[in-house]
Amino acid sequence: MKKLLNSVYISSPDRYLSLDGENLVISLDKQELGRVPLHNIERIITFGHAGVSPALMGKCAANGIDLVFMNRNGNFIARVEGEVRGNVLLRRQQYRIADDKEKSLGIARNIISAKLFNSRWVLERMIRDHGARIDTELFDKKSAFLKNSIDQARKAEDMDSLRGIEGEAASVYFSVFNDMILQQKDDFYFETRNKRPPLDNVNALLSFSYSLATSMCTSALECVGLDPYVGVMHTERPGRRSLALDLVEEFRSVLCDRFVLTLINKRLINNDAFIKREDGAVILTENGRKDFFAAWKDRKFEVLKHPFLEEKVEWGSLPYVQALLLARYIRGDLDCYPPFMWK
Repeated sequence: MKKLLNSVYISSPDRYLSLDGENLVISLDKQELGRVPLHNIERIITFGHAGVSPALMGKCAANGIDLVFMNRNGNFIARVEGEVRGNVLLRRQQYRIADDKEKSLGIARNIISAKLFNSRWVLERMIRDHGARIDTELFDKKSAFLKNSIDQARKAEDMDSLRGIEGEAASVYFSVFNDMILQQKDDFYFETRNKRPPLDNVNALLSFSYSLATSMCTSALECVGLDPYVGVMHTERPGRRSLALDLVEEFRSVLCDRFVLTLINKRLINNDAFIKREDGAVILTENGRKDFFAAWKDRKFEVLKHPFLEEKVEWGSLPYVQALLLARYIRGDLDCYPPFMWK
């Protein structure tokens, strides 16, 4: 159990939630593990299928507390709420911001600046941890380029300029991605990013991890009452989760790329986990997906200190935390959206 920004986050799937007076009670096999007063809770998010008492559901509905159900993989199932109070106002303001070029650009600048900042620190970590095995001079040059790109992104005057800065910086970052693969070089190599379909083992892993992270961001936005289909940077198309695609940019390098490199460099996955289809697409086998998910689950439960909140959070809860902060900004509780910047 974790309390973040007036929300209670139940990450263990075998917890049962019930009501005792004015308190949320968390139990395991009928043994009470903890309780939280309801008067200062805005939202309860629970993973798994142990259940919630009807009394608690009724109390949450009466008190305007969102009760959100997620499956074990972090995908959104449903949200139980009583009389709608804040969500309609939140979404109307979200739509106004999406239609306002300057406000949308302000959020997008922060997101892309954080993406480039995080990408740069992936390179800096490689220099620090594996300096003897890589060309540190080359990595220093790429890091310096990304640092300059961050300054440019913060000053971008329009969305097209910002996209151009982000695209060039991404190309520079991926130009040394193969150098960060230190093991199994015969089976895992990276030449360029390809995704529809992925044409090699590394791109298959990257695409799969990005897809999972985007689903996490979609669920997080649903949890806090935002519309994941109306973004600020990615254009709107029918069925396209534009805001989730915006939000996931912050996590690509630090959550997904580093995870893929760990899988390969620690030999947690090997070439037997992939098959190549007739059209050239490389995909994970069923056993490969099982190995991937086992390591992904462990990664999500690792803890770090959030740079803005200055609280310990799990990696798996980061999309939810950022979605909450974005909702706070849209409501007017924050002066700007604080993106996730890892170091």
